Amino acid sequence: MSHRIIVVDDDRDYLELVKSRLGATGFPSVDTLDDPLAAAAAFESHGAFDVALIDLSMPEMDGQVLLDLIKKYSPATECIMVTAVNDDRTAVQCLRQGAYDYLVKPVSEDDLLFAVKRALERKRLLDILHIEKSRRPPVFSQPEAFREILTRCPSLLRILKEAELHAASDVPILITGESGTGKELLARAIHRASSRAAGPFLPLNMAALAADLFEAEFFGHTRGAFTGAEKERRGHLKHCDHGTLFLDEIGNLPFSLQGKLLRVLQDGEFTPVGCSAPQKADVRFVAATNEDLDQMVESGRFRRDLYYRIRGSWLHLPSLQERKEDIPLLVEHFLREFGEGLRLEYGALETLTGYEFPGNVRELKSIIQAAVNLAQGQRITIDCLPEHLRRRKSAAVRKPPSAEIGSLLLADVEKQHILETYERMGRNKVRTARALGLGLNTLRRKLKAYHVS
Repeated sequence: MSHRIIVVDDDRDYLELVKSRLGATGFPSVDTLDDPLAAAAAFESHGAFDVALIDLSMPEMDGQVLLDLIKKYSPATECIMVTAVNDDRTAVQCLRQGAYDYLVKPVSEDDLLFAVKRALERKRLLDILHIEKSRRPPVFSQPEAFREILTRCPSLLRILKEAELHAASDVPILITGESGTGKELLARAIHRASSRAAGPFLPLNMAALAADLFEAEFFGHTRGAFTGAEKERRGHLKHCDHGTLFLDEIGNLPFSLQGKLLRVLQDGEFTPVGCSAPQKADVRFVAATNEDLDQMVESGRFRRDLYYRIRGSWLHLPSLQERKEDIPLLVEHFLREFGEGLRLEYGALETLTGYEFPGNVRELKSIIQAAVNLAQGQRITIDCLPEHLRRRKSAAVRKPPSAEIGSLLLADVEKQHILETYERMGRNKVRTARALGLGLNTLRRKLKAYHVS
């Protein structure tokens, strides 16, 4: 994800200097304007910028006036005022007007970069807070990055939007959730939404790494470093340079190795086996677990300092039991994948929606794949489902006697789900729309089509 930064200053040489400095440090999307009136027009026409660096003294429009206009048209933009005059009163006025920071020229490259990074981090945190408070479905900047995660669940959609915002930084992310909820799928989506998308994504199962070979595999080794090391080998860190390293089942990493991983997370440095000089690795870390790391920390099985380091940001994926509205959507997807043209009888879908799915989405996928094989090109009935599901008869619900869903059309299922939710919410349209993740007008149109007042 590229951050959009705009620099407004009447000094064109200064604009080029700032643009080149930011571009060289990982910010390619920098717009420059030497006309404050043009900058005001850009924001008035809904120009979306994350950070604005504004010169305080400009002809035709004062920087403080431009700050007011930016905060009016784009309150989420973080503004940094830049001036050649160090005046405390003006600085306080700018901060009261909504500026995030105040820099005095000449601004060093380090101070400039630090200010911009802090402003972006503040914006990210405020955006996340806004998502948590908002009741509207989130809008994604990069929907393609999350295309493989199918959901209509409002709570999961908010989590995905939060993940998109986290992707914009390099802060480590911890993903928790039951087995089969799609933790690796989310990690891949975060990688695709980040500025590292062109780099490698490397998933590692920490439980599968042998303790005696951890350093050699993770950090690499030189030739002759130990018996059997016949040639130099690049470790996982070097293979993943400028990319994302996904540490799956992080809770299974042996305690004796956790300190070695902590050093990489803290300093970005590691030393290959047999090498005396430390090396650097530019890697984004995403970890995942289905275990209770808090409990593991309290029992002394997981290092507290490593826990807080990998949990720079925390995303928890809900179980399929908590997002039942997604079952028809997932069934449709798996039918397209495994059995194009097959139909799922209503009774079979009813049985699936009444099941708890301890294995979550992974279990549902396996069930549909097996059912497609048993159907042998015909309709998927209850008899095609596993025996433990056939024994579970869901409570009777209203349904037409021959109702069935196709692999592409789920209108009947959608209608039933909407009507059941409407009844469960006491026939309250506002609450129903929120529960379904629909717009209120959309719900009204659908209820009207179902001849429901």
